[in-house]
Amino acid sequence: MSFTSCLVVILGGAIGTFLRYSVSVLALPISRDLPWGTILINISGSFVIGLFGTLTLASGRFPVSENLRLFVMIGICGGYTTFSSFSLQTLTLAQTGDWPRAGLNVALSLLLCLAAVAAGYMLGSWLNRLGA
Repeated sequence: MSFTSCLVVILGGAIGTFLRYSVSVLALPISRDLPWGTILINISGSFVIGLFGTLTLASGRFPVSENLRLFVMIGICGGYTTFSSFSLQTLTLAQTGDWPRAGLNVALSLLLCLAAVAAGYMLGSWLNRLGA
């Protein structure tokens, strides 16, 4: 772990955190029944890490430096995605006895984020093949 690597992760994390806050605020009007901001953040973050991670492998179509991968995948995506928020919101729903919404939050987040990371991976793989 170099000083430069730490700086790129910190910078990426700051950007990701700002993006997370922005999406959360924008999603407030639709988040009455479920924490849609968190769900959308986790889906889009899963897609981005799947796509970027696949495209930028050494064998990918757009190989990049390790520091750029750290910046995007650990920094931006790590600051942007909100698994801890998801966990707290789910616990809060469960503690208030709202088990149907807690379960729906878990199911939607899990299924849609897995689908998003798979879609990002598949798109990245397809784009990699275009360059071959």
